[in-house]
Amino acid sequence: MLCTRLTNARFLTMDPDHPVAHDLGVWHGRIVGLDEAVSGLPAREVVDLQGATVLPGFIDSHVHLAWTGLKAIAPSLAGVERIEDALAVVADAAARRNAPGAWIHVGDYDQRALGRHLTAADLDRVAAGHRIFLMHTSGHACVVNSAVLDLLPADVPHDDGLLVEGAMGAVRRLRLPYAQEELADAVEHAGRACLAEGVTACAEAGIGGGLLGHSPAELGAYQLLRDRGRLPLRVQLMPGADTLKPLGAHERDGIPRGLDLGLRTGFGDDWLSVGALKIYTDGGMMARTAALTEPYEGTDGTGQLQADPEHLASLIVDGHLAGWQLAVHAIGDRAADLALDALERAQELRPRPDARHRIEHAGLIRPDQLPRFARLGLSAVVQPNFLRYFGDDYATVMGPRRAPWMYRGRGFLDHGVPLVGSSDRPVTDGSPLRAIQFMVERTSLSGRPIGPDEAITVGEALHAYTVAGAYACRWDDSAGSLTPGKRADLVVLGDDPHAVDTSRIGDIEVVATFVDGREATEGRSREHPPAGPSGYRGPRPGCRT
Repeated sequence: MLCTRLTNARFLTMDPDHPVAHDLGVWHGRIVGLDEAVSGLPAREVVDLQGATVLPGFIDSHVHLAWTGLKAIAPSLAGVERIEDALAVVADAAARRNAPGAWIHVGDYDQRALGRHLTAADLDRVAAGHRIFLMHTSGHACVVNSAVLDLLPADVPHDDGLLVEGAMGAVRRLRLPYAQEELADAVEHAGRACLAEGVTACAEAGIGGGLLGHSPAELGAYQLLRDRGRLPLRVQLMPGADTLKPLGAHERDGIPRGLDLGLRTGFGDDWLSVGALKIYTDGGMMARTAALTEPYEGTDGTGQLQADPEHLASLIVDGHLAGWQLAVHAIGDRAADLALDALERAQELRPRPDARHRIEHAGLIRPDQLPRFARLGLSAVVQPNFLRYFGDDYATVMGPRRAPWMYRGRGFLDHGVPLVGSSDRPVTDGSPLRAIQFMVERTSLSGRPIGPDEAITVGEALHAYTVAGAYACRWDDSAGSLTPGKRADLVVLGDDPHAVDTSRIGDIEVVATFVDGREATEGRSREHPPAGPSGYRGPRPGCRT
């Protein structure tokens, strides 16, 4: 007997052997068959999806859940365009804290909206004796007041309170660590937001170290959620590369450094596992710190690498030798050159054809770099919504010659490079459907075309958020398509992305999200959930496991 049979739907399976189905059977969280293989079988529950379109659950291959959850409860400068208004937000946040010297964390800081960077002197006017930390919306910079600068070593560089990249890390270390309970609440909040957008699995891009780690014991917060049954969706964790240390392993192991006990990619279960090793090589375009081979338009600046190139290359090589899958953050083309050279060297030292190394962001990739991606078997993990929301700014600072090279689509696919969709939430909107719309349109919110020759089809964009995401996270044996034997993770949509006008894809309603064959969408009553356009009103079906 089936636990559940989902029927009367258009299942777009993403499986070329059975691309469309109308019935799907579930037994203990797994898909056991489609159409005639299950249509005549008894089931504990039969759920009529009223003609809805159903896809495999979206996979967001690069997110920051803890940051997303913590940002949601922090004061925000989003939408603020005047210096005095920004300082008023900081003053209000400071007035709410009674403890002298408390940390005041304010999010969504963006100098582009204000016309200039805030300074330590600006913040001192409203600090009320507290330590002020403004987090840049990119995650690659911050502004602090004098009370924080006084705590920093004298050799930490800053520009009147503005700190970028590694210097920002010095400030964060003063504030850390967050408690595991606090992190767990933040992750749960962010995970439920993912579910509401049809995301059933994600890769957390950097824990325990690096620019965005929140605690040396950060993994414990995810285990706490897992143990309590509060982890909303499947999560793969990427440890930061600066958590590696010499291990003293046997010389035949060839592991120069690693995590304690030799832990590496693949440890864990279907709900919580260790993924790739996250290695930062450069900054970001919003903060103008992405490392370029040519200057940003109208400037002499070419961004910066996170550290000495030899040090970064050795991290990449050592991570590969230790058996890790690598997720190398490289936004600028100069950073991509470094990553490609180091990965090529690593494969020469110890060939691993199925290493599935990834370049995170791949924000500006020159035409000559595309064949190297393919030759090294790399996936490009891009964030289409960056150009949807920030594309006007990015295109301006790259100029007309380089703008078409940003966050490519067609260029990667035509070279045989797996194109993987992701959000980098909370840097921008996490909606896969809005990102898919951009991948097809290549148009910013203002209507500006950005690299129109890089546009791909709806089917290819959906592939990036399902099949390719599963491949990049090494979940391809259990996720990414609605295939018998795989997990019954799926998203119910109010319309078919192939059938609506391209401009409407991002507005398609996510009617329900299923994990392990049971409805998991936040906020839906089990007895009387709201109906979507398809008319579906369903309980949380499935066997309890």
